[in-house]
Amino acid sequence: MRLGIGLPTTIKGVRGAQLTEWSRRAEAAGFDSLATMDGLAFPNYEPLVALGAAAAVTERIELITAITILPYRQNAALVAKQAATLHDLSGGRLSFGIAIGGAAADYAASGVPWEERGRRFERMVEEIRRVWAGKARDGAEPVGPDVSATPPRLLIGGAADVAFERAARHGDGWIMAGGPPAVFSEGREKLDAAFRAAGRTQRPRALAGGYFALGKDAEGQARRGLGEYFAAQPDVAELSIAGAFTDPGMVREALDEFERRGCDDFLLFPASAEPEQVDLLARARG
Repeated sequence: MRLGIGLPTTIKGVRGAQLTEWSRRAEAAGFDSLATMDGLAFPNYEPLVALGAAAAVTERIELITAITILPYRQNAALVAKQAATLHDLSGGRLSFGIAIGGAAADYAASGVPWEERGRRFERMVEEIRRVWAGKARDGAEPVGPDVSATPPRLLIGGAADVAFERAARHGDGWIMAGGPPAVFSEGREKLDAAFRAAGRTQRPRALAGGYFALGKDAEGQARRGLGEYFAAQPDVAELSIAGAFTDPGMVREALDEFERRGCDDFLLFPASAEPEQVDLLARARG
């Protein structure tokens, strides 16, 4: 199982120098990927732009959006171009995780109707795939850069059954939105079944993740960082804080259990922006 570490893009007050230092340390420590979360109605860095900064100071580490909320971005061709640009600039390192999102405030901030998010998602995924394949609209020029030979890997997030169907139709795998190992096992089974039903013979990639804070005042860090990020969703905040990994033993136990259940990648997102957290997690994984 591959282990990825989240960039601290959702931590209030994070600065660009912390983000790039975090990226350098993550690659040096041997993590397999750097990941970003998304949200519009929050003072966080935009995920594709943040991964562009990470790409500039790294060479090999995979870059994952886990996830990018697609429907409120509206212009699928522009999103496709942004993702293709990052993929090309980084030497083909982008895995583009996308979902519809679960925060109505993000849609209100963008002016996109919450009720239309599912329909928009379907149309936009199809358009993104068309752009990446190098196909132009009637009477229009293709949208580049040309990534048709090796496009970004497409991952679908979500917990509803339709997420697995979308992954089988459009993507290379699925990202679990969060939850315990038993929930992941159910998702893994649904994902594999959806790929079989779609006639796809390859084993789909399944990713899961959690939150961590290590070192001095780890529980306090988790409460502050996650509490601020999920302030508009108190129930989600409490669940996230309660489930955060705050000591090395918890990290190792989670990694062992998710690997046993067929997880291909586990992504750990920080509750603190201090780059020291990268080193603490590297030691904790064993």
